[in-house]
Amino acid sequence: MKSQALTPMSAAAIARRATALRTRADLLRAKGRCEAARELARNAIALVETAFGRTHVAVAEQLDTLASIEETAGRRGHAQKHYLRALDLVENSPVDDDAALDVARVRVQLLRHLGSLHTSLGEYAEAETRLCAALELAQRKLGRDDIECATACNDLGVLYKFTGRFAEASRLYRRALTLAEAQLSDDDPMLAVLYHNLGGLEHARGRFREGEPFARRSVEIRERALGRDHPDVAADVAALAAILDGQERFAESEPMYERALAVFEKSFGKDHYEVGMTLGNLAAVYHATGRVEEAERAYLRSLAIKRKELGARHPDLAFTLNNLAYLHQTEGRPRRAAVLYGRALALFEAAFGRAHPSTLACRANLDALKHGARTAHDERS
Repeated sequence: MKSQALTPMSAAAIARRATALRTRADLLRAKGRCEAARELARNAIALVETAFGRTHVAVAEQLDTLASIEETAGRRGHAQKHYLRALDLVENSPVDDDAALDVARVRVQLLRHLGSLHTSLGEYAEAETRLCAALELAQRKLGRDDIECATACNDLGVLYKFTGRFAEASRLYRRALTLAEAQLSDDDPMLAVLYHNLGGLEHARGRFREGEPFARRSVEIRERALGRDHPDVAADVAALAAILDGQERFAESEPMYERALAVFEKSFGKDHYEVGMTLGNLAAVYHATGRVEEAERAYLRSLAIKRKELGARHPDLAFTLNNLAYLHQTEGRPRRAAVLYGRALALFEAAFGRAHPSTLACRANLDALKHGARTAHDERS
């Protein structure tokens, strides 16, 4: 039998099928079912490649979804490879004038996602290059009031918050919130993301009471939309718990961390990064409430997970090293504390420089140890 040429109608049907698979894959990813999501995403890519060819720009959106699945699963190298291939397709494939805006939107999204991946890897210079390019492209091609400008501002704000540029982060978050509130419904997940990040920024500034309303609003929106046991809700709950810690409201924060930890372990497994981060914060609560052995076990498990997920030179390890050092200091183990403070300080300085708030706090802790003081304090990652 002769093979038949693909008709426009059959190509459109395949594209619709691929889009449906992509949507299902993303829903599974959000629930932590990454293996099932990965299979659906790969099927979607195969369908689109069959219909349009491997180098067609339509493949890029499908690759973006596969990359996000790999990122959620902790396979960041695989994610980066897929993001880069997708971006190459978008930047180098011919595009009809009618599709130019849609392709520009996809390119902005890919630049954002790749930049955010660099942020999570501690590659801050690369992250800034990508995220600034995303915001510039969104403003130039889509307009300064387009919702993609809000998401680009948010992602760049996340980077600046991590690197201690709090005033710039605040300006970007506020601009994103203004755009989002003007265009989205009150229960849109994008608003939850922004409230979460605004709360995190206030936490980083040590302004815990100011951050609490943002964090509670984020939990409220996402819990109503997704239910109590969704990983995104768990992340919001853990962020709120950290803000309560800053106010020494440990009786409230501890069950929140435990709730989030149970969701993360069920959704992603016991060795996922979110588990490690939550364990580190829960350990600080154990220490603050006098449960030293529980705290040390939780810190060590958190360190092992973070080292496995991020590598030995990632600055996120420094937060846990600092806090474990503080535990040893308060328990009369100055030599162990000094070694851990030194390792943490080296990581902070390499990633953030000598003037970053976390670097300064860690150096102050080490100085306090050397002078026999007990004024050191823990840090939240």
